[in-house]
This record gives sequence, structure tokens and C-alpha cells, in this order.
Amino acid sequence: MTNPLLSEWTTPFALPPFDAIRDEDFAPAFDVALAEGRKAISAIADNPDPPTFANTIKALELADETLDRVAGVFYNLAGADSTPAREALQRELAPRMSAYSSEITNNRTLFDRIETIWNDRDSLGLTDEQMRVLMLYRRMFVRAGAALEGEARDRLTAVKERLAVLGTQFTQNLLADERAWFMELGEGDLDGLPDFLRTSARAAAEERGLPGYVVTLNRSLIVPFLQYSTRRDLREKAWRAWAARGANGNDNDNRAIAAETLALREERAKLLGYPSFAAYKLETEMAGTPEAVRDLLMRVWQPARAKADKDAEVLLGMMRDDGINGDLEPWDWRHYAERRRKAEHDLDESALKPYLRLEAMIEAAFDCANRLFRLEFRPLDVPLYHPDARAWEVTRDGRHMAVFIGDYFARSSKRSGAWCSTMRSQRKLGEDVRPIVVNVCNFAKGNPALLSYDDARTLFHEFGHALHQMLSDVTYAFISGTSVARDFVELPSQLYEHWLEVPEVLERHARHVDTGEPMPKDMLDRLLAAQNFDQGFATVEYVASALVDLAFHEGPAPADPMAKQAEVLQEIGMPRAIGMRHATPHFAHVFAGDGYSSGYYSYMWSEVMDADAFAAFEEAGNPFDPELAARLEQHILSAGGSEEAEVLYTRFRGRMPGPEALLRGRGLDAA
Repeated sequence: MTNPLLSEWTTPFALPPFDAIRDEDFAPAFDVALAEGRKAISAIADNPDPPTFANTIKALELADETLDRVAGVFYNLAGADSTPAREALQRELAPRMSAYSSEITNNRTLFDRIETIWNDRDSLGLTDEQMRVLMLYRRMFVRAGAALEGEARDRLTAVKERLAVLGTQFTQNLLADERAWFMELGEGDLDGLPDFLRTSARAAAEERGLPGYVVTLNRSLIVPFLQYSTRRDLREKAWRAWAARGANGNDNDNRAIAAETLALREERAKLLGYPSFAAYKLETEMAGTPEAVRDLLMRVWQPARAKADKDAEVLLGMMRDDGINGDLEPWDWRHYAERRRKAEHDLDESALKPYLRLEAMIEAAFDCANRLFRLEFRPLDVPLYHPDARAWEVTRDGRHMAVFIGDYFARSSKRSGAWCSTMRSQRKLGEDVRPIVVNVCNFAKGNPALLSYDDARTLFHEFGHALHQMLSDVTYAFISGTSVARDFVELPSQLYEHWLEVPEVLERHARHVDTGEPMPKDMLDRLLAAQNFDQGFATVEYVASALVDLAFHEGPAPADPMAKQAEVLQEIGMPRAIGMRHATPHFAHVFAGDGYSSGYYSYMWSEVMDADAFAAFEEAGNPFDPELAARLEQHILSAGGSEEAEVLYTRFRGRMPGPEALLRGRGLDAA
């Protein structure tokens, strides 16, 4: 039988034929795809004709078409809907894919062709985009060790293969830990839990075939439990389980993996001539150096900690009023902060949630995209990889722009968090290829599904990434969509969150799930007034994680990462009642791969720009100002990595910003 992953896809918009694909199709498809890729690379490297942009760089862009197609399906499914077979294949593929990548960058004949083109670049009549792509290919080869020889080259290849294995194992260990733990609740354990949370806990129990109610380690379930449960003993049990992910002394323990990963990253950097992994990693980012990162983080840390310390005093007083002695603990903070929010802002999340129905928030995200960029969304009735996933065709003025897939609900087969990915990237080389973009979230399931305001922000955040992919308009896939500096990639996503705060958006879409009535004006005003509530806590838990990540990578690799983590937290004066947003054993951003390693600060670096960028719309007096929206699309959303990030932002805004707008946006400017 023909392997559906390798045959022509005659489905609508050439979507993967999910209803025909079986787990057993992936391994042989990867075998064929890797063989095709090797053949194509050899043909490019061994071409007897003199190297040109067309026969080398352009050819490299198209060399892995089959592999890109197969991997685009497999890795999306492995993250969003894992099975034992997919997890096993992921482990097998990790070293193979790394080895394949090293084969390409270690091919000296191929690298020499790129060097020849680079040295002759000024006489080749290349376009600006082609010059950019050439520079990025050459830089990628050099940073991958193409200029190394002999033992150093072989060792770097082995290091990268081992890192790929460790990253996969870290991810799978974390998923296994999250999947294994749950806390059953009897009727007597529900004190303080609002109806929406009981409904979600009942749905989680049903998924596990259990009666009653269950709390899992999914953020959309455990956070509201910590907010509302009046059972301090159960809050402590839940929080400790959440904080211990990846550090339970079982087969899923990630602490040794973290230590080995950090040691290998340091070795990798030094093989390439860098003093530290942070120096290597940050060289190509906007920040440029570890010192620039630390400077920004510490400028934010000081006022954030001061704010958190003041808030802790208030929460401790509330505990005392409840007759509880002892210290404010991490399992207390969210509970008393939620009670304080209700008291000070008359804002109760359980009263707010009925106005934040998932379907309405999806429509709100679509509506903003329509008003800003004239995008339209039409539901598609097509087979997808899971019943919870849904798809839309995205068009503009009748032109097909993308297929958007949304997969919003938590399940035990899905890794935690939220993310945006593609199954196919935009390009114009060879043919006009439009992207297939996927947003994955972990919202608690309900009938209907109701979101917290934080959930709604997450939905808008990931949709901002999706717009970066949908509106991409470049020739080469290598610089398409989100193929930009890591500390720039969060700009579109975090900027899009601001439109959820626009009163007219909430007035239009935040309607009661039962009555259809709009959110009352006084509730809307209180919601927007409480935007900066508990920002001391939120900023401290994030910045602490970013500082630990930086400390791991800017000096010698710590033999004991947990001891190093404790040392950093002590040095910065981490409030004892606030935990890191991501402690080392479950810090998937940093250890599941190299993506955010030495780069977790990126969200804050991008926030400096997103606060300033939205201020442009505020200054214009119209959050949907058409001229500004057009500039945003032209210079940022459609441009991909076609220019340096600073150049793109300056073209949009006219200058680079300082952190003042960020501090003001978080309410920390007066802290």
C-alpha cells in the first residue's frame, strides 16, 4: 500500500490526510525522506558547475521538501497528541535527525560552495532578501561547526546528537510526570470551588474513567484550584506536586538530564570558540550579550520584588485574620490574592468566566484580525488529528492566505503549555505556498468551555504568533514567519494580547454564556482597572526563572543545577512565598531543546517593544488605526526574518524603545 505521508495530498488546501495516516507510516516515511534529502544534498555539493546562488542556496531551500512535510506532521502530533508509538519514534529520531543536520553542516564541499558565493556576493546582483538568506545560511553553517576539522568536528557532532536525545527525554519525562499525578476530590473536598471549576474537575475525572472530581497538573485546572480552595492542606498537596514535576526521584526525574545538558552546551560553545553558551547563543539575538540581558532583568527585578514584598504583607494579614499563624507559603499566595482582588476590585473570576466563553474569545481574536488586516475565517469540515481540533480557511479579499488549526483543550496526551507551530511554512520559491498554522492550548474542558482572563490572553498571544505565520510574505521559507531572533519572536504575540484589553472588543464579544447579555459596564471597568493586579507576583516568578536560566549558561556549567538555582534565588532575594514560574526539572523552555536556552528573558525583551508598539495605536487614538496596522504588517508581520529585528522595528516605530513603557504597563514604574 502507498504510504499516505509520501503520496500526493489531494485533500483541500493540501492538508495532511489525517484520516489515512497511521503511526506505523511515520518510520518508513522518515527513512525515505532522509534518503531523498541526502541525495539532494550530495547533488548540490558535488555539482561540477561553479557555485551560484541558484544552484546552491536556492537548491538547499528545496532539498528537504519531503522531510519537511513528514516532520511537519509528526512533530506536531508528537506534542499535541502523543502515543507510545510516537514517543518511541521520537526517541529514535532525535539522534538521527541531529546526525542528518550535522552531515549537512559538516559537508566541507558544500560549505566551500557557500563560502565562494559569500566572497563573491557583491558582484552577483543579489536582491536584499537573497543577500540576507545567503548571510543566514553561512552563519548557520559556521555556528554549527562547518569550519571545524578532525576531532573537534567529530566531538561537536556527538555533543549535538546527545543534546537532541536529552531534550527529547526531558520532554517525555515531564509529560509522564504530569500525566501520572492527579488528586481525587470527594464531595467534602470541594469547599470554595466555584461551579466552573467543579465542572472542569469532573471532566478531568471522566477522562481518567474515575467518579467524582480530579485535580490534575494542567495549569488551567491547578491554578484556579490554588485560587479558590479553602482547604489549605489540599492546596499544599497540589502545589507541592506541581512544583515537583521532573524531580520525584523516579524514572522521570530530570535533574541529571539538566546537569548533563548544561555541561554539553558549555562544551559545544567552547568547541566553537565562545567563552560560554550564553555568549554563543546571544550573539545572534537582539540583546547580543549576557550583560545586556542581565541589565534589563535587574532593572525590572528591583521594583517587582519591592511590589511583591508589599503585597506579601497584605496577604499575610489576611491569613492572620483567618486565624492562621506561620509564614505565607507558595500554596497560599494565589488563594489570598484572589480574595484580595475580589475585595479591592469587586472582581470575582467565577463571575467573570461566564462572559469569557471559548467560542466567543476565538471570534474576538478573528474579529480583531479582520479589523486590523482584513482577514476572514471560514470553518472547514476536514479530517484532523484529534476530535478536539478544528480548522478554518483564512482569506483576504477572496485570496487564500492560510489554514488555521486550533486545538484548545487539555488532555493527557498533550504536553503542557501553549504554543504555535506550522505544518507547512509560507514561501514563494518554486510555487506560492501558503502556510498551515496550528495553535495548541491546554484549557480546561467544559460544556461550554469557559476561560479565565489569563486563558483568554493566552489565546490572543498564540494567535499573534499565528498571524506572524499567516501574513508572512517572503520568497524563502528559511526566513518565513517566525524565523526571527528569539527575543523578537514574542513581539507579535505579546502585542496582540493588547487588543483583548480594548474595551470595545470586550463589549462586543464578552457576553454571558446563558443570557447573551454583554459584560456589565461596571464589571468591564473593574476588569480593566485590575489589569496590573498582582503584577509583583507575576513579574517576580518570571524574572527569577529568566535569571536562573541566564546564570546556568553565562559561566561554567554547574555540576548541581538545583544548588545553582538555590544560589541565584538567594542572591536576588527571592520572596519565599513565590515559586519560580518554571523550576529547573520542569523548565521545558530551556531543557526540552535549545529554543529558549539562555533566552527565557526573550518575553521581557519583546515586551519592551510590544508596550511601545501598542502605545503607537493609543497615540493615534484608534486601536484599529488602518495606517498603523498596514505598517505593522509591512514591517513586522509579513517581513519574517528578511532584515535584522532592530531594523524592522525601527521602520515600524521610527526608533527603538526603552523599558519605561514596560514598567508603566506592569504598574511597576512607581514601585
